[in-house]
Amino acid sequence: MKILHLLLPMILQFFICVGCKNPKPNTDGKEHGQTVSAPSKDQAKAPDTWIERRVSKAREKLLSTEAGRIVWQSMDAHGGLENWYKNGPLSFHFNYQPLDGGVQRNTYQTIDTWSLKAKHSDAKNRSNQYGWDGNDFWIKAKDSTIFGYDTRFWSLTPIYFAGQPFILDGTGVNLAKLEPMIYKDTMYDRVKVTFDPGTGDAPDDYYVLYMDAKTHRLKVIRYIVSYPGYFEKGDHLPEKFMELIGEQTISGIHFPRAYRTYWLNENELPGEHITDIDLTEIGFLPELEPSFFDIPIGAKTIDSL
Repeated sequence: MKILHLLLPMILQFFICVGCKNPKPNTDGKEHGQTVSAPSKDQAKAPDTWIERRVSKAREKLLSTEAGRIVWQSMDAHGGLENWYKNGPLSFHFNYQPLDGGVQRNTYQTIDTWSLKAKHSDAKNRSNQYGWDGNDFWIKAKDSTIFGYDTRFWSLTPIYFAGQPFILDGTGVNLAKLEPMIYKDTMYDRVKVTFDPGTGDAPDDYYVLYMDAKTHRLKVIRYIVSYPGYFEKGDHLPEKFMELIGEQTISGIHFPRAYRTYWLNENELPGEHITDIDLTEIGFLPELEPSFFDIPIGAKTIDSL
C-alpha cells in the first residue's frame, strides 16, 4: 500500500506516505517556484491561495486524460477537492480487524490533509501515541510492545483509504483507464494507479479503483502491499480486493462506513474474506492549531524502515 501520500507535491513532490523517505512539507511558502500564502500560525488548515492553486492545477491535469476525468468526476461525486482541503485537518477512528488472528490496529487519528502531518492515539489508552510531524516519525508509549505493528508504516496508511479519491491529485501518479467491468450487477469505470520510480519507499505499489459509472462514487479498491520494510525488492503480498461499505457525509464529504477486504481470486473477484475495517467518529477540525502535530515530550523518533 502506498504510504507517502499523493496529495501534495509539497510533501516529497507528492506524498505516498508512511514508511517513506521522510517527506518535506511546503513550509517556505512556495510551490513549484511560485509564492503562496504561508499557513497561519494559529491554524493548521491550508491557506486559501494554496487551495485555489492546487485545485486548479489538479483539475487541469486530470481533465486532460480519460482516466483523469474518471478520477475528477469521482472527486466531485465525493464532495469536491476544494471542499476536501478547505474543511481543514481530518479526524477519525479507524479500526482495522484482521480475521486470521493478526494484530488489530485501532486508533483515533488526526491528519492534516495538505501537509500530511499525522497523530494517532491508541483507542484503549489515548496516552499511547505515534505519528509524523512533517520531518520525523515518532512514538510515545509506556510499553514499547503496546503497538504490535509497524507504526511508521501505519502512520499514514489509513488516510490512503479514508482519503480516496482525493489523494490522487499529486505528481508522480500515473493513471490508466481500464475496461469497464460489471460487479454485482453494476457497471464500473476502472482506473489503474501506478507510481514513478523513486516515488516514496514503495513505487511498485499499484491500485485498481472501481467507480460506479452512474454515480461516480468509489466502491472498490484493489491493491498490493510492497513496502520494503516487509518485502525484498520486487516482492509483495497477493492482490487484495477491498469493498467500501455504506455511506456517511461529513461537512459535505462522502465517506464509507466500513471496508471489507478479500484476497483477489483468479476471476478478479473477491475470494477469502480477510479483514474488516470500521471508519467512525469522523470530523474536520478547521480551527486546529499547528502545534497539535508537534512531537510530544517523551516521544522517540523512528529512523529505519
